[in-house]
Amino acid sequence: MNAPNQPGSKADRDALRHEMAAAGCTAADIAVEMRTRYRMRPREAWRHARGWTLQTAADRITQASSGHPGEAVAADASLVGKWEKWPGPSARRPSTAVLMAMASAYDCRPADLLDLLDRQELPDADLRVLTQAPLAPEPETIVAPPTALVPPTAPDLVRMAANESATWAQWAEASNVGDIALEQLMAETRALATDYLTSDPVVLFTRTRQLRDRTFTLLEGHQYPRQSADLYVAAGYLCGLLAWMSSDLGQLRDADTQGRTAWLCAELAGHNDLRAWVLSTRSKVCFWDGRLREAIAYARRGATCRPAGTVSVLLACQEADAWSQLGAHDEAIEALNRAEALRDSVLEADDVGGIFSCQPARQENYAAAVHLRVGEPVKALRAADNALALMATQTVRAYGTEAQIHISKASAHLATGEAEGALEALAPVLAMPPDHRLTPVTRRLYELTSGLGRQTGGATAGLRAAIEEFCVDSAPRQLALSPGQGAA
Repeated sequence: MNAPNQPGSKADRDALRHEMAAAGCTAADIAVEMRTRYRMRPREAWRHARGWTLQTAADRITQASSGHPGEAVAADASLVGKWEKWPGPSARRPSTAVLMAMASAYDCRPADLLDLLDRQELPDADLRVLTQAPLAPEPETIVAPPTALVPPTAPDLVRMAANESATWAQWAEASNVGDIALEQLMAETRALATDYLTSDPVVLFTRTRQLRDRTFTLLEGHQYPRQSADLYVAAGYLCGLLAWMSSDLGQLRDADTQGRTAWLCAELAGHNDLRAWVLSTRSKVCFWDGRLREAIAYARRGATCRPAGTVSVLLACQEADAWSQLGAHDEAIEALNRAEALRDSVLEADDVGGIFSCQPARQENYAAAVHLRVGEPVKALRAADNALALMATQTVRAYGTEAQIHISKASAHLATGEAEGALEALAPVLAMPPDHRLTPVTRRLYELTSGLGRQTGGATAGLRAAIEEFCVDSAPRQLALSPGQGAA
């Protein structure tokens, strides 16, 4: 005796469909029964009413859309499954073109593929188009399949194979992104990397996250391999930006997560410049997390990518920064000298620019900090003055870098016993608005206060009090006190 079919299993669904078809029920009748009995979304119910697999449905939807220029749909099994589950989690909203093609494939009205939840979530404009679409022809009665199938003849088999290849070619030829869209995506990425130098970091974080999500959504679709590579490059730079921003906002664990995803994108794209910038970002995160040996390892690994542009200079500066924090004088100065030599060999402009660029002022900022840590305050003061002079000639002045230069200058003054000079040098920093007071700035200020030691005097006491007040009202602290604002 055969065991009964498991409720909701494929065998159970097939048996229901055959039973209803034999009783003269239409596909619409079967879809309603499928929805009621198995709690299916309407699009999934219509597919099972036809007895199609996800891939079969994808092929039929792609074919149905081919007669509508400008509205071609490149469907695959994964996409159909996501369209069916929408608006549930990990699903994707089907566009009007998709729903029209789906209705044509299933021989029903687009409105038949929607339930109340769909209607509540769809944009009003889409809903008007779909509910006013003309009626499909009267649904035919599904005839129960014969018990025995007649095998196709040889010519039929050859024709079927050719049709299948043609259907696949049509899918492979379609793309969900064009060259203009890719160019726009990179242009927006460059704008974000530049705007971050001068704008509110939390606002820029939100914009970057939105653009990253758009890029991820495109990658989940179908495009030519070269377009996929370009999308991975954009996604890698955007995740790298989010890593950098997360670190600046004091969220180092989240920055590490973004860095790992950025590295995956760089590997998938096979893009050496992106690899180098991601490793630079990861070195930066390790430095501020106190993992100095890891910071050095990432910087050296980035140099092996032999990148174009200025990232090679930045990597050498980051290595020098970490060595100086470890107190390794010779290694730090050697890395600084290497950065200077690499500057002369830079021949190409940076791919993205902005935060992903190492201008001479930024290099001098690193030099000032390194010279301070290895006990060379006079050289540090000279480097800080050079950096400020270079910064004054730039069209875009990065407030974070400029603040660190002033801090280095103040520290150099303190190291030479000039507390008044230190207070004067810090004046532009202490005047910064709270949303510009990022972690590198507050941490450098804490370094400065530790250099005060037990010094006394009115200028020293005033300096210490001003720094403490500054750090209390900073962007990372505001973020930490705001629930639900974590980096994602």
